[in-house]
Amino acid sequence: MTILGIDTSGKTASCAVMTEERLLAEKTVYTKLTHSQIILPMAEELLADCGLELSEIDAVVCAKGPGSYTGLRIGIAAVKGLCMGCPKLECAGVSTLEALAWSSAAFIGRIVPVMYARPDVVYCGVYESTSGSLGCAVPDAVRDEAEFFEALDVSSPLLLTGDRCAEIKEKYFADEKNVLLAPAADRLQKASALCQAFLARPDVAVPPEALEASYLQATKAEKLKK
Repeated sequence: MTILGIDTSGKTASCAVMTEERLLAEKTVYTKLTHSQIILPMAEELLADCGLELSEIDAVVCAKGPGSYTGLRIGIAAVKGLCMGCPKLECAGVSTLEALAWSSAAFIGRIVPVMYARPDVVYCGVYESTSGSLGCAVPDAVRDEAEFFEALDVSSPLLLTGDRCAEIKEKYFADEKNVLLAPAADRLQKASALCQAFLARPDVAVPPEALEASYLQATKAEKLKK
C-alpha cells in the first residue's frame, strides 16, 4: 500500500507519503499560516517529488483529534474531498495522541502523549510500546493535569511526548529518572506517524462521509449553545 498522510491538528502542518517498506517523503512545517493555505499545495508538491499521481495512492489518512478545532476540520475536509473525488482511495482518521506515540514506537515501555487543552487541563492517553508494536493501555481523554500525573505509576520507565511533555516533566517529574522525554524532533505531530498507525490497523478505514473529528471535549459553539 502507498499512503498519503495529512496532519493539521496542531502547530505543525505535515504531509507524508509512505509504503509498507519505507517513508518516501515527508514535509513538516511549524507555521503561523492557516493550515488551509498550505496543506493541499504541500501534499501536491510531495506527490510530485515522489513521481506519483493521486490515482496511485491507496489510502489517505488524517489526524482526527484531539487538537485544534479549526485545524482538525481543515485536515478532515481535505481528506474527505480527496477521497470523494477519487472513490478508489481508502479514507481514515487516526487519534492524534496515538500518532504521537507511533513517532516514538522504537521505545520499549509506556508512552504518554500529552497535549495542551486549556490551563491545567490536558489531552492524554497511555500506550504500551514493544519496539514496533503499539497498544492502548489508557484511552485518550481530556483530564485534569495534576490529578492524572500525580497518580501516574513511575516505578518503570515511561516516555513523555507531545506539546506539553517538557512542562509536565519539569513540573511533576524533575528528579524522576524513570520518566523520559521524547527527542525534540518527535514531540510534535508528524504525518508519517499517521501512516504508520494506519498500516498497523488498516481496518480503521471508513467511508469519507463517516470521517469525523474526535474533539474529546465540547466545542466552544456547543458550550455557548448549552
